Amino acid sequence: MHRRPLLQALSALLATPVMLRVHAQETIGTLGHTPAYWRPYLSEAAGRVLFEEDTEPPFSSPLNGEKRAGTYVCAACHQPLFSSQTKFDSGTGWPSFWATLPNAVGTRPDRRLWIERTEYHCRRCGGHQGHVFDDGPPPTGLRYCNNGLALRFVPLGEKLPELRG
Repeated sequence: MHRRPLLQALSALLATPVMLRVHAQETIGTLGHTPAYWRPYLSEAAGRVLFEEDTEPPFSSPLNGEKRAGTYVCAACHQPLFSSQTKFDSGTGWPSFWATLPNAVGTRPDRRLWIERTEYHCRRCGGHQGHVFDDGPPPTGLRYCNNGLALRFVPLGEKLPELRG
């Protein structure tokens, strides 16, 4: 096993002590494209996060400090995933949200570490976004802990990009 992914996973685990259990897998990746299809649209690092389920280092994303109104879309297919109205500073080092946009993501159990976590992916392209935990703020109590590389921010007033795929 490579040390960097293990250390990143342990860092994420220590930053997220409360886990949300999911009982059933939801539909993910309805477009049916392979990861190779999306590679030309993404940086190498974003491709690893979205389609190899890598994790970016904490506090590395400029989206952590993004405070403007707008929409966060999937970096691969441009599916709108989050409203800036649900973004909050979780202190974990990754952009965090307390709710997704309707039908934007699908979840499935992640058993790669010692405990079961719930990962979520873009419902359209299947790109890995992050993990959801039940230690977020009201009104949902959820924390969608997202990789910044998996997102693109579109400020309010700018046209959302056309969907890819």
